[in-house]
Amino acid sequence: MLARTAPAAVLVAASGFTLADTLTPTNLTVEYATTPIGIEAATPRLSWQSESEVRDSLQSAYQITAAYSEADLSANKSIWDTGKVSSSDSLFIDYTGPKLGSGERVYWRVKLWDKNGDASDWSSPSYWEMGLLAQSDWQPAQWIKSTNAAEESENRPASLFRGKLTLKDEIESARLYVTAQGLYEVEINGQAITDQLFTPGWTSYNHQIQYQTYDVAGFLAEGTNTVAAQLADGWYRGYLGWSGQRNIYGDETALKAKLIVTYGDGSKVELGTDETWLTSNSGPIRGSDIYNGETYDARLSNKDWSAANFDDSAWQNAQIKPVKSVELIAPQSPGVRAQQELNPKKISKAPDGSTIVDFGQNLVGVLRLQAKGEAGHTVTLRYAEVLGPEGNIYTDNLRAAKQTDQFILAGAGEESFTPKFTFHGFRYVAINNYPGELNEDNITAIVVHSDMDRTGHWQSSDDLLNQLYSNIIWGQKGNFLDVPTDCPQRDERLGWTGDAQVFAATAALNMNVSGFFAKWLDDLATDQLDNGSVPFVIPNVLGDQDSGTAGWGDAATVIPWEMYQAYGDTKILANQFDSMKAWVDYMGSQAQEDLIWRPVFQFGDWLAPVTNPMTATTYKAITGVDLIATAYYAHSANLVAQAAEVLGKKREAKTYSKLFNTVKNAFYKEFFTADGRVVYETQTAYVLALAFDLVPESKREAIAKRLDQQVQQHGDHLTTGFLGTPDLLASLSSEGYYDRAYALLTQTTYPSWLYPVTFGATTIWEHWDAILPDGTFQNPEMTSFNHYAYGAVGRWMVNEVAGLDRNQPAYKQARIAPKPGGGLHRAQASLQTPYGPLASQWHFDGDEFTLAVTVPANTSAEVVLPNAANVQASESGKAIKDAEGVISTKTLGEDLVLTIGSGSYRFSYESHDLSRQASNLAVLDEATPMQALLAAQEVQALLKESAPSLLARDFKYMSIAGKTLAQAATDFPELAGPLGEVSRNLEDINTQRWQGWIAKHKQ
Repeated sequence: MLARTAPAAVLVAASGFTLADTLTPTNLTVEYATTPIGIEAATPRLSWQSESEVRDSLQSAYQITAAYSEADLSANKSIWDTGKVSSSDSLFIDYTGPKLGSGERVYWRVKLWDKNGDASDWSSPSYWEMGLLAQSDWQPAQWIKSTNAAEESENRPASLFRGKLTLKDEIESARLYVTAQGLYEVEINGQAITDQLFTPGWTSYNHQIQYQTYDVAGFLAEGTNTVAAQLADGWYRGYLGWSGQRNIYGDETALKAKLIVTYGDGSKVELGTDETWLTSNSGPIRGSDIYNGETYDARLSNKDWSAANFDDSAWQNAQIKPVKSVELIAPQSPGVRAQQELNPKKISKAPDGSTIVDFGQNLVGVLRLQAKGEAGHTVTLRYAEVLGPEGNIYTDNLRAAKQTDQFILAGAGEESFTPKFTFHGFRYVAINNYPGELNEDNITAIVVHSDMDRTGHWQSSDDLLNQLYSNIIWGQKGNFLDVPTDCPQRDERLGWTGDAQVFAATAALNMNVSGFFAKWLDDLATDQLDNGSVPFVIPNVLGDQDSGTAGWGDAATVIPWEMYQAYGDTKILANQFDSMKAWVDYMGSQAQEDLIWRPVFQFGDWLAPVTNPMTATTYKAITGVDLIATAYYAHSANLVAQAAEVLGKKREAKTYSKLFNTVKNAFYKEFFTADGRVVYETQTAYVLALAFDLVPESKREAIAKRLDQQVQQHGDHLTTGFLGTPDLLASLSSEGYYDRAYALLTQTTYPSWLYPVTFGATTIWEHWDAILPDGTFQNPEMTSFNHYAYGAVGRWMVNEVAGLDRNQPAYKQARIAPKPGGGLHRAQASLQTPYGPLASQWHFDGDEFTLAVTVPANTSAEVVLPNAANVQASESGKAIKDAEGVISTKTLGEDLVLTIGSGSYRFSYESHDLSRQASNLAVLDEATPMQALLAAQEVQALLKESAPSLLARDFKYMSIAGKTLAQAATDFPELAGPLGEVSRNLEDINTQRWQGWIAKHKQ
């Protein structure tokens, strides 16, 4: 088990300031991307950040100029000049210059004015480039296929394609546009042109397929040039789902590509896929499947297959594939790439004879294996997340997914193998038939996921919580591979809407998921049924019958709203608004006249714990699906109303606000008694009612108290599933029950977030007890060891423990309000917001509390200093009232609330009450149960001589645990003396415990 200690770390450096003249514009982006090519937004939107060494720096105005070349931009030959615009806006400024055509590039720059009217220099120039804006722009390229593309063997080889083009010298620019039905990889003249993987990505293929744009001028030369591609099944015609489904989108893969080369004189030449391209199925990839793995026969490999001088005389002409109307779209998501490499932690022999490689981390990706052996020698690699009790890899939970790669050697010395068109979920790899002895230099794990910038970090003084946070991050890495999958290893790996819905807010605190979710939500709206029902998974590969369940379909409303809050982008609300309304209207069509939705089938509070660890009895924690469905009906109606208000849709705002209040009243009437007791006495029932604001304000206190009692009755264990868990801690802390929230967060026994951590988990599990206390596994039919949904607790860890939150979308005004507790003496979080870096770090040095914060330029923050209303607090050694950048102060109860401008600050003060609260040391008194008293070392020291049999847990005293001091002394007269001594010394015992905590965390 990990210890509850962690080395100190510094996140925020707050000190004095060196004054600078003005703001500096930095980090210019267009549609979330830096210098993007191939975008198709009709009105590109421009954003930037600003930097300043002066506190409380604000932008008062900006000016943007744009030109067709960098030279014209420098010479002020603009096609668009906004002039000086008085505004603090720096996000999503619409380009309103001349209408742009396909492939056109625009260079731009920005100048800023600060609040004093001083102007910055022009920013460094940036640019964007349009993609193919009309389907007709693809001409003359056609969809082409291999001659035997419909082959139905278990392992279908990757198809190879080659097209040729003769070029003159003086190439000015070259763009290659590529898409596929299947997965493709492209090379030009023997060189790979990109590090992107799993292109063109997974979308609702029957309606829309992404294409990628590549700048390939550097790969072309005078004379004959060859564009070559490999094409594999991927999601298009590989296995998808758990019923052996295959060829869901079609039984033939196909390629479409267009190369446009522009010479220095402005003339152009093009190459498009057609029947003159040559194809072969005799390449080395003999089979490749997302679930089953890849077979690579190196004997068939020719490194020159994509070179211009390769002999392709034995290849055949490609065939034109008739394709029904499908829209080709530019990507919004950043694409999938290899992100990092891990070396083995341990290599050992398993009882079954295989060689086991342990990478120490459950991850998603592939291997790079190096081997040397005879031609035809086959090495087999099987992947797993855990080892079974006997020490072999455990694969029962993979169900039908084989997760197996085969590497057939060519016998040509040292050879290397890395799968191209599959991925695996694994920590362990079992290798069979490796030639010679495998060592760590021969094998490397390559971590693969969507190329989302890491924007958030969190750390505390508790190693268990730090590991939990790491597990959350790795769960997101492993399951955000082009779509938000539920799990990355078994025969599923689908875009489950419920998982994404509950985790989206946390995801945005970890990484930049703006484009990732924009792309996926577009498919959600595309696959949404005509009646508004939302499929269980997106893209929808299960069929229209698998749709319409509360908490899952609400991804249509919750995620757009969370993305707007995180990034301040109204466009995602505008794009998804019809989809949001349609889902709420669908729920309305399913509800009865009393507005209660009583569905036949729902997932409900999925995977809520079954067994009570305190009594070994079955939990009565089944929350009625009618309550859950109606709660989400109200919640989504409220989100639509708020989205409508943001978009200026006054009529819809009024309509859906009224609907929310009507359903809210019906919900309370149906599910609550007059004294605030819910008919389903579960944590989830109370959580949804509080989190979704479904109870009268006058009843919130009583209902929150009942939730607190529910948790207490279960020994500070949760009883929630997928839908109740995300808001459990916030529902407690928002009503003042921080101690209970921390007790849940730091609980280590089942069911809890830290229970898996104590079993060595390195990702979030699907079940709270995927591994049972006796070391055996849950039902293998549904036991994933990488299932990110319960990682939604990360939001509370950032917002409440570290105190990093927002008052306005995109953190235009942040809220920094840490609530120390849980025995932590240090916590910190940072987030790269759309405006720049935001950070919070607090720690104790004895009774002294220090909070260091950083607020980005052009923003402000509300800072709440806990328990500081009646103490002398300072900022960097100065009285707060004299500190530069502090705009206002006020007291709120025991707290001191500040409004501050941008910059870095360091607040310090002494508070005995705050450090006592943080220590998580309950005050021991006459009413404290004996079980808690006997756990205190100071009490044990008092009883060591006078009552040793009590400390030895003599059978005679088995019933003493729940008794108070007085009850115990009455029931066991022989203990009256020793227990009386404990009673007389309680004040000293509490002081000793407290002083011990102070001493332990003295800097």
